[in-house]
Amino acid sequence: MPSVDRLPQALTRRFSELYPDEFASLAERLPPRDVAQLLEHSPAADAAVLFDRLRPDAAVDLLDVLAPAVFGALAPNLEPSRTASVLARCDPDRRSQLLASLDPTIAEDLEALMAYPSDSAGGIMDPRVTTFRPQATVKDAVKRLRQLGEKRIADVFLIDDDGVLIGAVSLQALVAAQQGDRLGDLQQPHASIEATAPRDAVIELFEQSKASSIPVVDFRGRVLGVIRQAQLIAAVQTEASADVQTMVGASKDERALSGITFAVRRRLPWLQVNLGTAFLAAAVVGLFEGTIAQFTALAVLLPVVAGQSGNTGAQALAVTMRGLALREIRAKHWWRVALKEIGAGAINGVAVAVVTGVAVYIWSGSAGLAAVIVTAMVISMTIAGLAGASVPIVLQKLGQDPAQASSIILTTVTDVMGFLSFLGLATLATSIL
Repeated sequence: MPSVDRLPQALTRRFSELYPDEFASLAERLPPRDVAQLLEHSPAADAAVLFDRLRPDAAVDLLDVLAPAVFGALAPNLEPSRTASVLARCDPDRRSQLLASLDPTIAEDLEALMAYPSDSAGGIMDPRVTTFRPQATVKDAVKRLRQLGEKRIADVFLIDDDGVLIGAVSLQALVAAQQGDRLGDLQQPHASIEATAPRDAVIELFEQSKASSIPVVDFRGRVLGVIRQAQLIAAVQTEASADVQTMVGASKDERALSGITFAVRRRLPWLQVNLGTAFLAAAVVGLFEGTIAQFTALAVLLPVVAGQSGNTGAQALAVTMRGLALREIRAKHWWRVALKEIGAGAINGVAVAVVTGVAVYIWSGSAGLAAVIVTAMVISMTIAGLAGASVPIVLQKLGQDPAQASSIILTTVTDVMGFLSFLGLATLATSIL
């Protein structure tokens, strides 16, 4: 790939404007110093678009070599919550150097954001919130908003002399009012959330209030920032895509273009955990070594039972995880979800088992073997449904991330119960096989 200094500046800028995501993907393949050089020769607004789209690990590598003065020019155009997240990963000395290059107000905002957990209201808020006093007129508010060039405002928030939120005026009401009207006469109560509240609480508040933006306040009710629906959706989408990766043992930080060493370092521990659970399932099979040696057909049919129970559990797990993510269910709903999945697993088990039993009888000519696998499939699929519904809820109740370990635990349960039910029943029914 050609060096950045040979790329035509006009062409590079045009490409970044039209295809920012593709441009960021290409930039991630370049050495960080080349990307830094590109940012140094680009307008601040264009450079900020690129920086905001880089993978977090790529952005950290870039900050290690980017001139502090260039970062200082970029900062006013960057998304604060994401910038704070990237800075938090930097070396402390480098982070201090970069913060020192910023406008004091911006540096203070970023330091405040870094103090909050990434999954809290404070961690995803935008500290760039415009507030007004209730004594201000509509004319004053409109004039100020025009000067700021703020295009994302849906509500104007009002504060008292101590900075405490007292209400809000919708943009629609602001436009429809007379220029001389006072904002205090137009205000309406507005929902707010404390900065320490978890992201789930933010989602729930948005659903209840139907607001397009929610101010974030401290424990005294003073406005610290604002969360807009677009920010929340972006944060939830990022978390959802990360959950898909963690469910199969990959890191949330890993991207398609991450290095091999990074991928191995993040994936290998979970592969070792998987290996341990696989040995547990193998140990269960080993308990029935004599039965398998006597009836070799059992070994052929083992994957059928384990596979169907695994699929049943995965279906229940996916539905339950979605319910937890969307806050459709909570721990108190466990019994309802469990009963539903037990019923679904049992009915599906009977339907699948009947077909399996007929196929096994035609293949082996043994009615006893067909009866064993039919019974084992119903039992294992019923248990798999219960496990798929229970594992993520129990993990969440224990304060653990359901996406991180649910899949591994579920696989262990379905494999062990599938093998145990099939081989156990076969051992008990050796006289009819």
